[in-house]
Amino acid sequence: MTAQSASIYRRILHVSMPLVASLGATTVMEFTDRLFLAHYSLDAIAAATPAGIMALLAMTIFLGTTGYVSVFVAQYTGQARPEMVGRAVWQGVYVAALGAAVLAFLAGFADEIFARSGHPAGVVALEAVYFRTLCLGSGVHLAGAALAGFFTGLGRTRVVMLANAAGMLVNIPLDYCMINGIGPFPEMGIFGAGLATVVSWGVVTALLWVAIRRPENAGFRLRRDWRLRPDLLLRLMRYGLPSGMEFFLDILAFTVFIWVVGRLGTMELAATNIALNINALAFMPMVGFAMGTSTLVGQAMGAGKPDEVTAVVRASLLLTFAYLGLLSVFFLAAPEAIISLFQPRDMDAAAFDTVMETGRVLLMIVVAYLFFDGVSFIVYGALKGAGDTFFVMTSRLALVAGVMILPLLAGMRLGFGLLYFWGVSCTFLVSLSLLGWWRYRRGAWREMLVVEKMPPG
Repeated sequence: MTAQSASIYRRILHVSMPLVASLGATTVMEFTDRLFLAHYSLDAIAAATPAGIMALLAMTIFLGTTGYVSVFVAQYTGQARPEMVGRAVWQGVYVAALGAAVLAFLAGFADEIFARSGHPAGVVALEAVYFRTLCLGSGVHLAGAALAGFFTGLGRTRVVMLANAAGMLVNIPLDYCMINGIGPFPEMGIFGAGLATVVSWGVVTALLWVAIRRPENAGFRLRRDWRLRPDLLLRLMRYGLPSGMEFFLDILAFTVFIWVVGRLGTMELAATNIALNINALAFMPMVGFAMGTSTLVGQAMGAGKPDEVTAVVRASLLLTFAYLGLLSVFFLAAPEAIISLFQPRDMDAAAFDTVMETGRVLLMIVVAYLFFDGVSFIVYGALKGAGDTFFVMTSRLALVAGVMILPLLAGMRLGFGLLYFWGVSCTFLVSLSLLGWWRYRRGAWREMLVVEKMPPG
C-alpha cells in the first residue's frame, strides 16, 4: 500500500467511523425499541415496523434535503469559503421547520392511513399511535439533521457520534421504563416507545446546537448570518430535494413490501419485521460509510480535484466489504441465537418455532444481497457528494416502480407467498447496485458542482 493510499484510508476512517458509530447508536436505539416491544406483545412488534417505516417515509424528503447541507458545507470547505457555511446550515433549518409543519398535519390522519392497511384491528390501532407520536416529534429530528450536516461536511464527525451516543444512553432505559411502566412512568406500551424516541431526538439536537455555538466555529458566521436567503435555499432544494426523494422512494418501496407481507398474516409479518431489524445491523453502518464518502467526494470536488474521488470510492468499498463479510459470518453461524432475541413473552416456544424457521430462511436472503447493497450505498453516496442527485432520483424512481412495486402488487393479486416477495426485494437491490455502478463508471459526475463556481484566480 502506497503512502497516498494509506492516507486515503485514514481519512475515510477518520470521517466515516464516527458516522458508523453514530448510526450504530441509532440502530441500537431502534433494535432495543423493537426488542422491548417484542417482549411486550406480538401485536406491538407487528405494528412497530410498519408504523415506524411509514413515519420515516413521511420524514424522508425533508430528512434528505436537510441532511444534504453536509455536501454544501463540504464543497464550500473545499473551496476555502467558510463564510458561506453558516448560511447554508440555516437554510437547512428552515427546511426542517417546513417539514415539521407538514408532518404535524399528516399526524392528524394516522387512523385513516392505517385503517386501509388490511392488518388485524389490534395491530392497526397500535400502528396509528406509534406513527402519530413520531410525526408530531419529527421537527426536532429534522433540525438535528441540518446541524449534523455542518459537522459532517467539515469532516468533524466525532461530534455527531457523541451526540447520538448520548441520545442512545437516554433512549434505552427510558424506552424500557415507558413501555413497561417502570419507576415513575405508567405503562404506555407502544406510545411509550415512540415518546422515548422523540425525547432522545431532542437530546441529540440540543447537544449539536450547544457544540455548534462553540467559539472555534465563529468563522463560519453561524451566529450572525442566519437570515433566510431564497437563492441559497432554492439551490439547496434543487440538489437536496432529489436526494430526499431518493430516500423517500427507497422507504416507499419497502413500505409497500411490508404492507403486502402484512396481508399474508401476523406470523409472516413478524418474521419479516425481525429479519429487517436484524438487517439494520448492516444497513446503518453502510449509511455511515456512504455519508463519509459523500463528504470526502464533496471536499474533493469543491477543491477541483475529481481524480481523488476514485481512490476514495475504492477504499470505501473495501472497508464496507470487510465489515459486511464479518457480519455475514455472524448471520450464517448463529441465526437461531439472533432471532430468538425477539421471542415475545406472550408466545410459547412451540408457536415461535414457525417464526424462527421462516426468519432463518429470510436471514439467508439478507446475506445474499448484502454486498450488492454495499456497492449501491457507496457509489450513490459518491454521486450525491458530486451533485449528481437528479440521476440518483430518476434511477430510483424507475427501479422502485418497475422492479419493486409493480411485481409486489402483481404477486399479491396472484396470491404468491412470502419467498416471492423477498425475491422481488432482492432483485431490486441487485439492480440498483448495478445501475449505480454503471453511472459512476461513466464519469459524468466529474463536471458537477452544487455550490457556485469560484471565479478564476
